[in-house]
Amino acid sequence: MGLVTAILGLPLAPVRGVVSLAEVIREQVDRELYDPASVRRELEAAEEARAQGEITAEEEAEIQQRALGRLTGHDGGDATTGGG
Repeated sequence: MGLVTAILGLPLAPVRGVVSLAEVIREQVDRELYDPASVRRELEAAEEARAQGEITAEEEAEIQQRALGRLTGHDGGDATTGGG
């Protein structure tokens, strides 16, 4: 029965491979997204962009709020955009 199952399951092997790859990518993205060093780099880049006049104070505050929200786990909804 194991041979028959293996033969019948063979067409699904590429799908399983893609799903497995997607899980690995998702884990890496989560690890990088919530890494404190990554958040710090984002905050420093926002501060530098604001100092050079590339973004407004409101945009910098929004970036800070999103970045810090990722660290605290409150990155779900953004009440300032009124999205809904």
